[in-house]
Amino acid sequence: MDAGLKRELEDKVRAGERLTREDGIALYASDDLAWLGGLAHEVRTRKNGDVVYFNVNRHLNMTNVCTASCAYCSFQRKPGEKDAYTMRIEEAVRLAKAMEGEALTELHIVNGLHPTLPWRYYPRSLRALKEVLPPTVSLKAFTATEIHHFESISGLPASEILDELIDAGLESLTGGGAEIFDWEVRQHIVDHRTHWEDWSRIHRLAHAKGLKTPCTMLYGHIEEPRHRVDHVLRLRELQDETGGFQVFIPLRYQHDFVDMKDGKIRNRIQARTTMASGAEALRTFAVSRLLFDNVPHVKVFWVMHGVQTAQLALQHGADDMDGSVVEYKITHDADNFGTPDKLTREDLLDLIRDAGFRPVERNTRYEVVREYDGPDPGRRESPQPMRV
Repeated sequence: MDAGLKRELEDKVRAGERLTREDGIALYASDDLAWLGGLAHEVRTRKNGDVVYFNVNRHLNMTNVCTASCAYCSFQRKPGEKDAYTMRIEEAVRLAKAMEGEALTELHIVNGLHPTLPWRYYPRSLRALKEVLPPTVSLKAFTATEIHHFESISGLPASEILDELIDAGLESLTGGGAEIFDWEVRQHIVDHRTHWEDWSRIHRLAHAKGLKTPCTMLYGHIEEPRHRVDHVLRLRELQDETGGFQVFIPLRYQHDFVDMKDGKIRNRIQARTTMASGAEALRTFAVSRLLFDNVPHVKVFWVMHGVQTAQLALQHGADDMDGSVVEYKITHDADNFGTPDKLTREDLLDLIRDAGFRPVERNTRYEVVREYDGPDPGRRESPQPMRV
């Protein structure tokens, strides 16, 4: 990138001027990651100071049986296949109760698109979970893809489905099912019928009903930087309309290094893909933060990035680190490259402080639960965020 374009982009960012599609593509083309990260860090600091948010959450996947066979997915199983499972509601409640002792504030529920489970299973599950969990635990459940599936199996419109789920205790949708919206890429990686039109329709409805939701992007597979830019700009336009997205979460595509139980490789694109490097991950966080000027938070999901890259992402635009996860099967059925599947609250506090930031525990609505001390300024080796 020539010096003139760099100055032009810096001036636009510092003036709070919205970046264009061409700007985003130019930022991805820059080989100066330190400059790019510093610019994104300026923005995250302007929005969120020296804070890194986290919440103590748990993931619950009630079934891995799925009608879809998305090209990148190692989580799904077909009916009757080895390791296919579907929990009875009582089992889901038992597992959730067992998680309660960790003082969690969020239960995150994502499932496969089960071909025969009745629609009523889902609101009944939420009601049963809400009855046994403390009122401080929010239920963040179901992707837009799942809501679209519920329309098919129930014959009800998404508006009525969301009303019933909200009545049962739903406080937020999850952000999944987005992957990459551009059809040029999407047709090769997604094997369900929920694409941009329905994904955006369902989140628009959720926002109109008062729900705040996350949005995501699966990157580092067969897409190009222009597809990532297009993805973010679609979400940015929807955010202009609804204001309902709280956080943007770039998710790193994972290779299926080993499918531990049955030896099958379910990732059909890994032979022609490489996972995004740490530098590419940091570039993606930085450009996303710079483009997505109307969403307050950018989250790094350490399970998909590893803890060291996650810490570095906090210097490249991210201000939220996903909470302590006991078990995250959707990724851990794919990866075998060393990410832990559990971090405690104390682990997270140490990681955030070690990166030079001040930890703040939040709930699903980004309300502050507790503020913690930042790094010890008396320690010579104590890290500090990049100065802006």
